[in-house]
Amino acid sequence: MKFKIETLPNYRIAYLRQVGPYGPTNIKVMEKLKKWAKEKNLLKSATLFAIPQDNPDTATPDKCRFDACIVISKDYQLDESMSESELSGGKYLIYEVKHTAEDIQQAYTDIFPLLLNNGYQMDNKPILEKYTDDMISNPYCEICIPVKS
Repeated sequence: MKFKIETLPNYRIAYLRQVGPYGPTNIKVMEKLKKWAKEKNLLKSATLFAIPQDNPDTATPDKCRFDACIVISKDYQLDESMSESELSGGKYLIYEVKHTAEDIQQAYTDIFPLLLNNGYQMDNKPILEKYTDDMISNPYCEICIPVKS
């Protein structure tokens, strides 16, 4: 399993939140975000994040929060249809994976032993799925695990 360690900057983001069981509704909220971004001419050379905010092993499915996000510039005037936040940067273990349910599930199974075997601990931030440029239209994403040495 190939990975790299990167320091991500802080990002200003616009996002939509889905609350409920993870699954097909996450895809719908991401598609709604991409439609909005395309209408605002923000999708070209965009960075998108999918952020499962809760661990489905410890949170009840009806309480699981999922955020579909797009990075926006500091001066972009956001309309009322989107929420705004800042994604805190830091050190992340980054693993590129084919964006299928099976491959992502396998990656999550493989990543945690990989962290421990390489001397990393997970930091207390959400795991990110990052999509940039050609990944938005191609079936790949980067799983970004916040780490501390």
